[in-house]
Amino acid sequence: MSALVLAQPPAEPVVQSVDWLAIAPPTLTAVVALAVLVADLFVPAARKPALGWVSVAGLAAATLSLLPLLDGRRTTFCLTGQTGVCSYTADHFALVIQFLVLGGALLTALLSVTALKDARGELPEGEFWFLLLSSAAGAALLPAARDLATLIVALEVASLPAFALVGLRHGDRKSSDAALKFFLSSVTATAVSLLGVSFVYASTGTLYLTQIADRVQHVDGQLHTVAQTGVVLTLVGFAFKTAAVPFHFWVPDTYVGAPLPVAAYLSVIGKAVGFTGLILVTVVALPSYAGAWGPALAVLAALTMTVGNVGALRQQATRAYSAVRLLAWSSVGQAGYLLVPIAAAGYAKDPQKSIGSTVAYALMYAAVNLGAFAVAALVGRTRERNRVTDYRGLYATNPLTALLMAFFLLCLAGLPPGVIGLFAKVTVFSAAVDAGLGWLAVVMAVNVVIALFYYLQWTALLFRAPEGEPVRHRAPAPLTAALALTAVLGIALSGAPQLVLRFTSTGLF
Repeated sequence: MSALVLAQPPAEPVVQSVDWLAIAPPTLTAVVALAVLVADLFVPAARKPALGWVSVAGLAAATLSLLPLLDGRRTTFCLTGQTGVCSYTADHFALVIQFLVLGGALLTALLSVTALKDARGELPEGEFWFLLLSSAAGAALLPAARDLATLIVALEVASLPAFALVGLRHGDRKSSDAALKFFLSSVTATAVSLLGVSFVYASTGTLYLTQIADRVQHVDGQLHTVAQTGVVLTLVGFAFKTAAVPFHFWVPDTYVGAPLPVAAYLSVIGKAVGFTGLILVTVVALPSYAGAWGPALAVLAALTMTVGNVGALRQQATRAYSAVRLLAWSSVGQAGYLLVPIAAAGYAKDPQKSIGSTVAYALMYAAVNLGAFAVAALVGRTRERNRVTDYRGLYATNPLTALLMAFFLLCLAGLPPGVIGLFAKVTVFSAAVDAGLGWLAVVMAVNVVIALFYYLQWTALLFRAPEGEPVRHRAPAPLTAALALTAVLGIALSGAPQLVLRFTSTGLF
C-alpha cells in the first residue's frame, strides 16, 4: 500500500506565493484600520486625536506604496497552469484608480481631523477612523480585482463602512435618515448585482473577467437569455453605486445628513468605486455585449447629467439652499459626464481611449471637488447651516480662500482659469463624437450651459459686498493642508493638463 502511494506523481501545490508588493496599498490600509481599532481600546480619551494622525500617516504610506509598482504589470492569486487568469492585477488602470482613491481618502482624513476635534463627543473617533480606513481599503482593492467574486467583496467592503460613517452622529435624526436611505439603496444594488453575477456564472461557468469575455460569446442557445439577463442586472446594480439616474434619489439627503468630510468622501471615492466596477464589467468582462450596454449607458449618461444639473438649478429657487445639497446635485450631473466615455467605449474602435477619458475626467473632478468641500468645511466652522448665501463676501474676509473656491467652481464649470476642467470636458465631448454619439454630445453641451448658471452665480456671490457683520474664517492646520493640496493639484493640472489627458492616448489596460 505504501509502495502504491509512493509511486503516485506528486500533487500540484495548492499554496500560491503572494506578491505582497502588488497588494501592499489595500493591505497596508487595512492593517492600519485594525491597528487604530485596537489602539482605541487602550488610548485614553485625551489622546484619541492621535488616532487621526496615525490614520493620515497610514494613508500617506499606502499612497507612497504605489511608487514601486509603476515599473510594470504585476499579478497574484492566479489559477495554476493558466497564465493571465488572476484575481488581482496591478496594471496601470488599477494604479491610477488606487492613487485617486487613496489620495482622496488622505484628503478626507485631513478634513476629518478638524471635524472630529470640533465635534468631540458627537463622533466616536476610534470607530470613525476604523470605518474610513476600512472603506478606503475596499475601494483600493476594487480596481485591481479581476474576478467577479473579488469585485463584489471589494465593493461591499468599500460600501458597508460608509453606511455607518453617514449615520455616526448619535441622536441626529437627519443623519439617521440619510444612513437609512443610503443603506437601503446600496443593499438593493448589491442584491441586484449578485443576482446578475449568479446568472453570468451560470451561463459561463467562471467568475474570472478574462474567461467570461471569451466564454460569453459562445454561450449555448438555451443559456443565452440567462446571460443577457445577468448582464442587465449587473449593470443595474453598478448604476445604483454610481448614482446614475434614476438610481440617484439617495444622494442629496445622504450628503446633507452625513458629516461633511463623509459627504466629500462619498462624492469622490464612492463614485470612483462605482465607475471602476462598471468599467471592469463592461469593457473587460463583456466587450461582446457592447451592443447592449453601450446604448443603455448612453441613455443613462444623458438622463444623469440632465437631472443632476436641473436639480442643482432648482436649488436656487429654494430660499437659503444648502451649499452641500447644491454640491450633491452637482455631483450627480458630473456623474453623467463620467458615464459618457464608458458609453462611447461600446461604439468606439479603440475602447481604451474612451476609458482613458473617463479616468482623466475623474482625476480632475476628484481634485477640484474635494477642494470645494474643503472650503465648505471652512465656512461650516462658523456657519452651521452652511448655506450658499453664507459665502457672500468671502473675498472681503478670506481673499485667498475665495479665490480658491472660485477656481474650483470654474474648473467644475469648465471655464478658464480652470483649464483642466475645460480640457477634461472637451476630451469627454470628443469621445462621444468619435464614437458616433452626436446626440449625446449635444445633450452634454446643453448641460454644460445649464451648469454654468449655478456655478457662476455661486462664484459671483464670493465677491459681492458682505451683508451684516463680516465673519473671518480661520482654518486649522489640517484643513489648511487639505486646501493647499487640492489647490496645488488643480493648478498643476491646469498648467500641465497632459499629466492626466495622456491616458486618452496611451491606454491603461
